[in-house]
Amino acid sequence: MAYRPATPFTVPMKLLIPVTSRISGVLKKTFPDPNPKDPKDEPPGFFGSFRTFGGSEAERDGEYIVVDTATVDTWYRPDITADCRIYLVDTGETYDIIATPEDIDRRHQFLQLRLRKVGGQP
Repeated sequence: MAYRPATPFTVPMKLLIPVTSRISGVLKKTFPDPNPKDPKDEPPGFFGSFRTFGGSEAERDGEYIVVDTATVDTWYRPDITADCRIYLVDTGETYDIIATPEDIDRRHQFLQLRLRKVGGQP
C-alpha cells in the first residue's frame, strides 16, 4: 500500500536556497532574505505539514538542553536539498534541514524533511 500523508499540506513555507561564494579562499554560504523588497527576488514557496514533538533532548557540555526539531511532509521537489533552509511564513521562524530529505518510497511524489530551528540554541 502506498504512503499517504497523515495531515494535509496547509502550512505555507519558503525554501531558502543557499548562495555560496569564496572569500579569501574560504567557502561562505549565505541565504536569501525570506521577505525581500523586490518581488522578483522572492524565494520559492510551497505548502506542507509541519509537526514538532516538543524538541529533542540532548546533553551538551554536561548541560541538559532541548533542541527545537520538526518534521515536514510535502510534495516532492528536487530543489529541496540538505543544505537549504525552510522559512515558516506564518511565524517567521527559520529551520535548517538536518538530514538528506527522504523521497518516500522513491516515487518522486512525497518528501519528508527533518528540521532544526535556527538560533536560540547554545
